[in-house]
Amino acid sequence: MAGVLQKKKIEALGATDVGRIRQSNQDAFWVDLNDHLFVVADGMGGHAGGEVASQLCIQEITSYLRSHERMMKGTSRTHPDLRLGSVLAAAINHASMKIYEKALEEPDLKGMGTTSTLLKLSDGHAYCAHVGDSRLYLVREGFIYQITHDHSLVNEQLRAGLISKEQARLHERKNVITRSVGYQEQEDVDSFAFPTQPGDLLLVCSDGLHGKLTDEEISNQCRKLNCSAVHSLIAAANANGGDDNITAVIVLIPI
Repeated sequence: MAGVLQKKKIEALGATDVGRIRQSNQDAFWVDLNDHLFVVADGMGGHAGGEVASQLCIQEITSYLRSHERMMKGTSRTHPDLRLGSVLAAAINHASMKIYEKALEEPDLKGMGTTSTLLKLSDGHAYCAHVGDSRLYLVREGFIYQITHDHSLVNEQLRAGLISKEQARLHERKNVITRSVGYQEQEDVDSFAFPTQPGDLLLVCSDGLHGKLTDEEISNQCRKLNCSAVHSLIAAANANGGDDNITAVIVLIPI
């Protein structure tokens, strides 16, 4: 009797590190292999604000999506499904409202906010909702692609042709972002989808990682180590200065 062919499962691994300079870790991440949901949030704000914002962002996004479970697990959809993208964007704005309200309640947290890059896999497609300068990368067949656009002052100047890539990399204000979750009740959320292929690696990371490593360095580690590359990437970012918190989540689409 012929054996039953088992469908291989999506693999994922996440890790975060305080870095070599900071006293606290204001990054947070979420890995849910049951729902194929992955999130990275990089908080900002004085005192404990950044840590509160990133943790609250993860909590409120996952809570919102659980309350929309039927939509998230729909099996009869045609891809790309604009409704699914809208739910992910709404989850980020739900988190933004909750963070904003928390800051109003506690004056010490005033002005706190966070980035949020949210990845959802469904029926051979990747859906992303994104605010800030954390990033989603795709590593495919030896090439790396930056999927998200940084919502930062320097990236706006780069896209406008006012500065070069090298100037952007070294710019003293490269960490100034133009959109954040929680600074106001609602934010302009980027939302998009694309088909995945067997063997794809998807990396969601904070700027503490991509700000210290080249795309080539990131790609090489991912291709050699697959999901385990989260640890070597964080170690490499620390070796290159580690002046920020560092977070990485890698997802492998099985062959």
